[in-house]
Amino acid sequence: MLFIIRGKLESSTTDGGRTGFFNSITLKPGDFCGEELLGWALVPKPTVNLPSSTRTVKAVLEVEAFALRAEDLRFVASQFRRLHSRKLQHTLRYYSHHWRTWAACFIQHAWHSYKRRGMAKDLSMRESFSSMRSYEGDTSPEQNLALRSGTHIIKELPKFRKPSEPDFSAEHDD
Repeated sequence: MLFIIRGKLESSTTDGGRTGFFNSITLKPGDFCGEELLGWALVPKPTVNLPSSTRTVKAVLEVEAFALRAEDLRFVASQFRRLHSRKLQHTLRYYSHHWRTWAACFIQHAWHSYKRRGMAKDLSMRESFSSMRSYEGDTSPEQNLALRSGTHIIKELPKFRKPSEPDFSAEHDD
């Protein structure tokens, strides 16, 4: 885990090479990266495999930072029982760029679904009205086709994965 003391870093990801996805943030003094490792360190009996990150970090200005390796972070986490509180876990999740990216994608997906349902409902109402009466409606057949193909494109968007949630329920064996 990397803790920034001074300077500026650019952190970016394509979520493991996913097409059409790019997220970039600027890390400043007081920020950190590699929070996936903290989730691993807080698990009472972590797996041997360390979590991996898909982020790339590059210095923008001269940077002063310190890093905690996995075993050091595990030791620090084991010394403080407070680190296992639900409130702290939610705080860490709130400041996690990984979780924020997931939340933004989730909200975007929910919005697209909402709009798609509204468009489908509107289209079915227009079709039912046009079949009940034969009148010149507001939309042409070309516009109806465009509405249908737009919802088809939204359905084909790639699925995004929620970050794994560690199990903090078990007690530590000290």
